[in-house]
Amino acid sequence: MSEFWNTVLSFAQQITTEVGAQLLKDFGQAQAAEKADGSLVTQSDQWADERIRSAIAQAFPDHGVLSEEVEHIFPDREWCWIIDPVDGTTNFARGLPLWGISIGLLYQGTPVFGLVHLPPLGQSFYGYWQGESGLEMPSGAFLNGKPIRSSQEALTKNHFFNLCARSTSVLQQPFPAKIRMLGVATYNLLTVAAGSTMGGVEATPKIWDIAAVWAIVQASGAVWYPLELTPIFPLEVGKDYGARSYPTLVVSRKELIEVFEPLVRAIGKFK
Repeated sequence: MSEFWNTVLSFAQQITTEVGAQLLKDFGQAQAAEKADGSLVTQSDQWADERIRSAIAQAFPDHGVLSEEVEHIFPDREWCWIIDPVDGTTNFARGLPLWGISIGLLYQGTPVFGLVHLPPLGQSFYGYWQGESGLEMPSGAFLNGKPIRSSQEALTKNHFFNLCARSTSVLQQPFPAKIRMLGVATYNLLTVAAGSTMGGVEATPKIWDIAAVWAIVQASGAVWYPLELTPIFPLEVGKDYGARSYPTLVVSRKELIEVFEPLVRAIGKFK
């Protein structure tokens, strides 16, 4: 692994571990306020966002940053980090031990590296996705340093599929797997990368929900299937990504797209 990618991985692990340790102290005690879009935010989110942005500015002064809590305009930089300081804020604020810190690194507007740290679980996912970047870089997806792959098993009624809170209307029809709802967009899709679930859908994820997992999911062999025709990446310089949602289906292998895509299309937003 080149010195650059060693530095990227080491930095991502260190800053998310540091921030995660402080967030664990605040866990279940933070007072939440409602933002304009109806989601929750706490002082812990805001502190974590600022701490990560500050660390990036120090370690990678030439890189841009886009974050959930502060900066939504994609900068004119070849490299840019996208931050979700607390993914699963509602769980965090209400004392449910499933939430994480997500940071993704984009090259020319497309994610090539992502790391998601889930402090209550003691789990850190990371992965590298070369895609069409042309970069010389590592490959693969990992959980706590060990390689992970999406499941290649045949789908049965005893396998899992993850819904988000805004996709429960699919339950109005027969479904070919057991349903789970985790309340954390990143972890919803990362369970597919880890082989624990066969698929997952997110109806209204923002760019900071998906930037890191875009790389990890595809590096694991899973398939990312956007539910809208407009491509997600590369991001456009100068564009405000604060309100844009990216409905997404992720499945463990491409054959399952034809199984799950018609079912999640029943969600009104995707028609």
